[in-house]
Amino acid sequence: MKGGKQDSSEGTQGARGKMTLPLALVALISAFGSSFQYGYNVSVINSPAPYMQDFYNSTYLERTGVPMDRGFQTLLWSLTVSMFPLGGLFGSLLVWPMVNNCGRKGTLLINNLFSIAAAILMGTSELAKSFEVIILSRVLVGIFAGLASNVVPMFLGEMSPKNLRGAVGVVPQLFITIGILAAQILGLHGILGNARGWPVLLGLTGIPSLLQLLALPFFPESPRYLLIQRGSEEQARTALRRLRGWQDVDEEIQEMYQEDRSEKEEGQFSVLSLFTFRGLRWQLISVIVMMAGQQLSGVNGVFYYADRIFESAGVHSSSIQYVTVSIGAINVVMTLLAVFIVESLGRRILLLAGFVLCSASCAILTLALNLQSSVSWMSYLSIVCVIAYIIGHAIGPSPIPAVMITEMFLQSSRPAAFMVGGSVHWLSNFTVGLLFLYMEAGLGPYSFLIFCAICVATLLYIFFIVPETKNKTFMEINRIMAKRNKVEVQESQEPKDSYPLSRQEEKKSLSSTEM
Repeated sequence: MKGGKQDSSEGTQGARGKMTLPLALVALISAFGSSFQYGYNVSVINSPAPYMQDFYNSTYLERTGVPMDRGFQTLLWSLTVSMFPLGGLFGSLLVWPMVNNCGRKGTLLINNLFSIAAAILMGTSELAKSFEVIILSRVLVGIFAGLASNVVPMFLGEMSPKNLRGAVGVVPQLFITIGILAAQILGLHGILGNARGWPVLLGLTGIPSLLQLLALPFFPESPRYLLIQRGSEEQARTALRRLRGWQDVDEEIQEMYQEDRSEKEEGQFSVLSLFTFRGLRWQLISVIVMMAGQQLSGVNGVFYYADRIFESAGVHSSSIQYVTVSIGAINVVMTLLAVFIVESLGRRILLLAGFVLCSASCAILTLALNLQSSVSWMSYLSIVCVIAYIIGHAIGPSPIPAVMITEMFLQSSRPAAFMVGGSVHWLSNFTVGLLFLYMEAGLGPYSFLIFCAICVATLLYIFFIVPETKNKTFMEINRIMAKRNKVEVQESQEPKDSYPLSRQEEKKSLSSTEM
């Protein structure tokens, strides 16, 4: 009988590394239905901006009989752009109450309502002759993106086996880049980026939500949520068996019970208790530094400058839109590469390499932009810097921080941690959007030196503080961070046999003896 048990556990260990069809499908459906739309709505209004501004102007003229004042038009357009990250911040603040009360899957399903409502409003805005509904819709789709950007990595991180957690955790970021690319392609002037097509372009964002609303109910909830927060071992087992593709899930159930018992002392964390609890101090600081570094490292500035850099290198203005699409494609390819290398190279290496590439690109780009009027080949060096920066950001700073939040926190503190990380992400995004034009006007190319300094500071913090989490269980990572926090991990002193699941094992061993 012992021999049989050993074989079974060896089979379990071997199968743990496999990507099963249910896990792959749930990753694709949640990433396409949620993360894709975040990326799509980041860049969807860039291409049709002139036509949308004409619509704002003509609508105002019809209503009042006088053309819109230029200052008022700039204000309305600024609101249209900035309401998205502001909505994202509101969405992040909803993460903690929603995932604890509705579950991870439940939150994603409810979240679709924001996106579908926004898509209908944006798609019909021209017929309704109302630019106000576009601004309102940007808030709604921002709330959707704020929830999606936090809940999808949490949901997939909790469902994945430890040796696939990094790869599956990068999938949401991959779909964000695919969403950006899709919006860039559909926004080409010959497709929907024109006077007639822009309402359709904006309204398409509802389709992935509709598909997710129809497909996601057929997949299981996060097993960790079911067992640790809902207390249903049977539902957790059923979900795990379906996700792993085999029957013996005792080892993972044991690990969840161990995590549950170690957290019993603290209970559920609110954001306030997260900030005051010494045992999570370095995890929290790490999340804030990585999320702020991700957005304040200049990624929006590089994208903003890209068109001008390519134009100065002799690319014709009518071809710039195709150059933008090619940059989007590089972003997708490099994030796809990160999916395949994150488990072999680890999280730390990708973060460090990414920030090294970004800081070097920013420094050289400052030099190249200053010298391109006197040295002819400097404009080509600028192009190389832009591409190098995008490669660097796509392999590390963009996808890895969300994976790290999932891994550095246990079940009771994870929702509050994502709420903090998400709020920092969207506040930083909003700040860069607000201040970059002023920085660019005042400092010109020297703006990139500020981004370079932020990249270097984040790089140094990661090098000295952030541990490698590759192929470790949540409890193992918790022990590593406990040493840094100078606290002891509360672990159950009871032997493994005393966990509730030992009754399940007993039944199994009895049945195998009878056989």
